[in-house]
Amino acid sequence: MTQRTDYGTAFITGGGSGIGRASALRLAALGARVAVTDLRLEAAEDAAREITAQGGTAIALALDVAEAAALFDAVAEAENELGPIDILVNSAGLILVEPLLDFAPETWSKVIDVNVTGTFRVSQHIARGMAARGYGRIINIASISGLRAGVGRTAYGTSKAAILGLTRQFALELGARGITTNAIAPGVIETPMTMAAYSEETWQRVLEMVPTRRRGQPEDIAEAVAYLASPAASYVNGEVLTVDGGYMASGMTQTGNLQT
Repeated sequence: MTQRTDYGTAFITGGGSGIGRASALRLAALGARVAVTDLRLEAAEDAAREITAQGGTAIALALDVAEAAALFDAVAEAENELGPIDILVNSAGLILVEPLLDFAPETWSKVIDVNVTGTFRVSQHIARGMAARGYGRIINIASISGLRAGVGRTAYGTSKAAILGLTRQFALELGARGITTNAIAPGVIETPMTMAAYSEETWQRVLEMVPTRRRGQPEDIAEAVAYLASPAASYVNGEVLTVDGGYMASGMTQTGNLQT
C-alpha cells in the first residue's frame, strides 16, 4: 500500500458549479492538479480559469457521466495532461421532483442514470488505474436525502441512498488495494440547484430545523472533501460524513413548538 504526502491529481465531476466547483478550488489550493469536468464545458472552463488565476493547475473537460464513451475520453485526456488520477470526487448530480404516485418512469431513469449509474461508471473506471498503482481516494457526494425521505424526492432520495451502499461496496472491495472510498451527505447547501428550487419562505422553514441557523455553503462541503482526500484520512474508509449544521440531529426541535 502506497503512502502519500501530497494530493496528486484530482478528477472532479460536476465541477463547474456548487459543491464540485468549491471542491476543485479547495483541492487546487492544497496543491492538487485538477481536472474540472462538467456537462457544461463553459462552466468547467470558468472554474479552471479561476484555479489557474490563483496559481493552481487545472484543465476543463466536458463530461456527461451518463455516457460511457465520453467518460473514457475525459479520463484519458485528464491523465495525459495532469498525470494518473489519485483523487476522484463524484459531484455530478440531478434532482427532479414529482409526487410519488405521478412519478414518471422517464424521470426515474434520468435521475438514476446520472446519480447512481454515473457514479458507479466513473468510479469503476478510475478505480482500475488506482488499484494498479496501489493508491486512491474516492469521495462521493451523497445527501441527507439518502438518509431520510423528502416529499417528491422518490428518485433523488433513492439514488443518494444507493450511493451510500455503493460507497461501502467500493470500500470493502478496494480497501486492500490502497483505495479509500467515503461519502459526504450534505444538508441544504446554497448552490445554484437549491437556489432555483427553494423560495425564501422554504429557506426560512429549513433554517428553523438547522441548529447552526445558517445556510450551508459549498465551501463547507469542500473542506470535508479536502479532509477525506488528505493523508490524514488514510484510515477512514466506507464512512458517511454528514455535513448539515446539525439538521439530522434536530428532530426534537421540530415538535411541540419547542424553541432552542
